[in-house]
Amino acid sequence: MLGFRVLASTAPLLMLGLFAHSELIAGPQPCIAAGDQIVRIAPSAWMAQLHVGFTDDPARANVRVQIVDDPDAADFAVSDDSGSDEAGACAATPDSRLIAIAAHPSAAEPVIYLTRESGAADYRIYVRSSRFTEREAAALLVGASTRAMPISTAALGNGS
Repeated sequence: MLGFRVLASTAPLLMLGLFAHSELIAGPQPCIAAGDQIVRIAPSAWMAQLHVGFTDDPARANVRVQIVDDPDAADFAVSDDSGSDEAGACAATPDSRLIAIAAHPSAAEPVIYLTRESGAADYRIYVRSSRFTEREAAALLVGASTRAMPISTAALGNGS
């Protein structure tokens, strides 16, 4: 009987701990608005519709993203000083696409190879941001685009 009381009193605390690490306490997540589609980094991996992974081995990757030093050479540029944040650009909607960065992605999910070397790349990104990491920017870009319809313009937001 004592064991049941202990279990009954700790179960709510365990549940609170599980959910506190996700949406309840999570701060703003990096996001982009591309056309009508809003793509954001998921607060928790279980909430994501798409998981992307990263690899240091170009042979394992199915998407190659080059990090460039010139925003004019990039397909997608993120810069905090651009002043391009639009109010409400990344407002959460039921149609928002959530992306998670997986430690071990499945074979059906995008595996991204980030490189600074010039060469064959599917996308080129420029990132100078205190809110976005290069990995997050690459994950958002891959999550927002398809090879049939590449991303052309995007508005940045902080996911608030």
